[in-house]
Amino acid sequence: MADSYYRPLGEGLFEATVHAQGAWNAHEQHMAPASGLLAHCLEQFQPRAELQMARVSYEILGLIPLDTVEVATRMVRPGRTIELLEAEMNHGGRTAIRARAWRLVTSGTSEVAALEDEFMPGPDDGEDHDAVAEWPGGYIQSIEVRKVAGHRPGRGRVWLRTPHPLVEGEAVSDTTRLIGLIDTANGIATRVPPGAGSWAFPNVDLQVHLHRKPTGEWLGLDTRVSFGRDGIGLTSSVLHDLDGPFGRSEQILTLRKL
Repeated sequence: MADSYYRPLGEGLFEATVHAQGAWNAHEQHMAPASGLLAHCLEQFQPRAELQMARVSYEILGLIPLDTVEVATRMVRPGRTIELLEAEMNHGGRTAIRARAWRLVTSGTSEVAALEDEFMPGPDDGEDHDAVAEWPGGYIQSIEVRKVAGHRPGRGRVWLRTPHPLVEGEAVSDTTRLIGLIDTANGIATRVPPGAGSWAFPNVDLQVHLHRKPTGEWLGLDTRVSFGRDGIGLTSSVLHDLDGPFGRSEQILTLRKL
């Protein structure tokens, strides 16, 4: 049994393990660890201590194969205080995911720091949640989930963590580790049961905005799911670590009757 989500093979190649297996198809990767891997590669590309990743935008361009993939990273917009980077996950000559990240210069703004998002109860106040009962796949089996009181279809609050390293033999920041869990949001408070005889609602993107650098191993998701009348849905989450809210995520969904 593999321990990490990915094994580095050199020259931008990474072998996906069973822990990265998706929930919709057994032969594809889950977007959560894939987004974490791309965030890691973006963070490691020409790093500068005075810049901090503030937004990562992912476009899912097709199925993400559960196989060896190549990650290519480049600078799109260099700058003294603002940079835009891009990373692509490729397989067999096709791009599966394209990610772009803004890195912004940091400065002392404690005197005006403020939050409008509500704090959610911590993981010690939650109860174990068997996500495997609703979703298949190696990724879902790899995470620990604790559900906060008041959970219902379309609205839920959970805490997630994983004991598995993202990349074998490589140090990964707390930011990257937690980004690698965010895509789970689309499956924590489903409006309808997923799968055969019901509905499919995969996301085609993931947008992550960070107003501070997160810390620790626990990711809190305060999530709302909306379904429109024309086959389009939206999953929106306030992101938490143990110190409180640190950002938001959005996922646009394609809603289909099976």
